[in-house]
Amino acid sequence: MWYLYLDESGDLGFDFVNKKPSKFFTVCIVVIKGRENRGFIKKMIKRTIRKKLNPKNKRRRFVNELKATATTLEIKRYLYRKIRDVNFTIYAITLNKRRVYDYLVKDKSRVYNWVARLLIDNIDFSLANMQINFIIDKSKSKPEITEFNRYISTFLESRINPNMPLFIKHEDSQKDLCLNIVDLFAWGIFRKYEKKDNSWYDIFKEKIKYDSLYLP
Repeated sequence: MWYLYLDESGDLGFDFVNKKPSKFFTVCIVVIKGRENRGFIKKMIKRTIRKKLNPKNKRRRFVNELKATATTLEIKRYLYRKIRDVNFTIYAITLNKRRVYDYLVKDKSRVYNWVARLLIDNIDFSLANMQINFIIDKSKSKPEITEFNRYISTFLESRINPNMPLFIKHEDSQKDLCLNIVDLFAWGIFRKYEKKDNSWYDIFKEKIKYDSLYLP
C-alpha cells in the first residue's frame, strides 16, 4: 500500500507591487510505502511532540502538531534521525511566480492543480501493486476540493493500473500526523529557493527523489 502526502509552502499571491507575496511556491509530496512504515512515522511524530514540544513538568500551552515555522532546527533534526531509515521519498516542484502568465494569476486553483499534476507526473507508479492513498492537507474550500479531486484523479487513473484502488482524502494535520512531515519538508525546500537557506534542506536532501524549479 502506498501513501502520498501533499502539502505546500509559500503563497499564491501575485501582487508584487502593492503587497509582499513570496517569490516562489513549493508543492511537495512524501511517498510512504507500506502501512508499517506509515505507522512508524506517525509514532515518531507523536514521540517528538510529546518529548520535545510538551515535556513533563513544564507549564505551557499543549502543542498537538509539528509546524515548520514554529519548530526549531534541533527538533526537526531529532525527528529526521528517528525516521531516516524508513522507506519514504520526497518529491517537490517549486514555481517561480514571477514567470506565471498574466491571465493565470487570478485563477489560483488552476495554477495549484497544474503544478501538483506536474509533480505527480514525476512519480513512478510502476511498482505500486496495491491500494494508493492520496492525502492532502485540508485547506481548500469545498468547490476547490471537488475540482482538485476531479482533476487529479483523472490524471492519476491514467498512470496506474485500472484495477488498483485509489482514494483521495483531505485531512486535518492534527488527525493524520504524517501531514506534519510533508509540511516540514515542503518548508525546507521552499526556504532553499525563497531565502537561499539550506540549513534544514541539507539534513533531509538524501531522501529527495525529485526537486525541480518550474519556470526558472
